[in-house]
Amino acid sequence: MVRAGQRERADAARNRRAILAATEQLLATHRPQDISMEQVAVAAGVGKGTVFHRFGNRMGLMYALMVERARALEEAVTAGPPPLGEGAPDRERLLAFLDAIVEVISRNKSLMAELAFSAAALPAAADDVTRDRNEHPVYRFWHDHISALIAAQRPDADAGMMGHLLLGTLHSEPILNELAASGPERLSAALRALASSYLDAQPARVP
Repeated sequence: MVRAGQRERADAARNRRAILAATEQLLATHRPQDISMEQVAVAAGVGKGTVFHRFGNRMGLMYALMVERARALEEAVTAGPPPLGEGAPDRERLLAFLDAIVEVISRNKSLMAELAFSAAALPAAADDVTRDRNEHPVYRFWHDHISALIAAQRPDADAGMMGHLLLGTLHSEPILNELAASGPERLSAALRALASSYLDAQPARVP
């Protein structure tokens, strides 16, 4: 026998999936800032109040969808096969991860390019003015993983700074324009070359 609470949880999960799927469909033809909560509710077949109750506002909804899209990459890193998962050399894992990030950004330009590392997309109190992209769970995971793989190969390196530099390209408007124009291969090749050059560089001598 299914209890009422269990039915409610199942309904909530089903509504969440429907809302996120509807948002994804709308993003195929609309920019994120042009999608309203009312549009999403109609497309998902739920009440507008359900959307607001679940996600708070439009930015909260976009944030949830973005995290959902990035979760598969995190799972591939933590539990999947090499080269993204454990079992491959650290350099191979790093280069594969950079390729995977570029692919995620490329497939989801309309959402990720505008919201992926935006402080405005983070759910927080209105008076919280201390947030930045470092607090974003997607950015934080990506940065920590890149930094750890760099540090494992070059213990002398400023791995944290290099992680920020590599990820910084992904919210640069000129880079994103090039990504939209020429596809992911060019950006992947440049990131691979940058990371490999850094790993192969001689440690700086301290006077």
